[in-house]
Amino acid sequence: MESLKQKIRTEGQTIGSEIIKVDGFLNHQIDVKFMEEIGREFRKRFQGEEVTKILTVESSGIAIACEASKSFDYIPVVFAKKAAPSTMVEGCYSVEARSFTKGTVSSLRVSKKFLSEGDRVLILDDFLASGEASIALVKMARKAGAQVVGVGAVIEKEFQGGGAKLREMDCRVESLAVIVKIEDGIIAFK
Repeated sequence: MESLKQKIRTEGQTIGSEIIKVDGFLNHQIDVKFMEEIGREFRKRFQGEEVTKILTVESSGIAIACEASKSFDYIPVVFAKKAAPSTMVEGCYSVEARSFTKGTVSSLRVSKKFLSEGDRVLILDDFLASGEASIALVKMARKAGAQVVGVGAVIEKEFQGGGAKLREMDCRVESLAVIVKIEDGIIAFK
């Protein structure tokens, strides 16, 4: 997605050789108009696939998933919670995932009433780095008996291997911008 690459070049900031900061439009302050374009692009990438739910992780994935939902005829967005709320009294699916940027491990939870056998799930997130969050969501969906239609990432850092791990799990991966390396503050796209 050329417009995304351009936005990363002009508004993104590199931190070392592994981190790209895009909080000015994607995951701290959200450029809503641009997010609509991202949602339409995910629909285009998964054209022809029957998707019944979009699954993501709180909180950065929610805006992306909601915008994409509009392009998928407003299908439900389900997001895994990182903390067990007192209102989650029914059974839930739970998997652990390590956050690359935060260096923490979270137990991701989704109520069993929102993820079921027969669901056709599209997993969306802002970044795909080591793949921990997406892999955890794939495992969760499969545990529920749902079919994973694919995994979509706004930005994939290919050099960190998450996309390759997902493909080894027979997951279709569609990333809107793929970064192959960050060197001396320069981002190299695939």
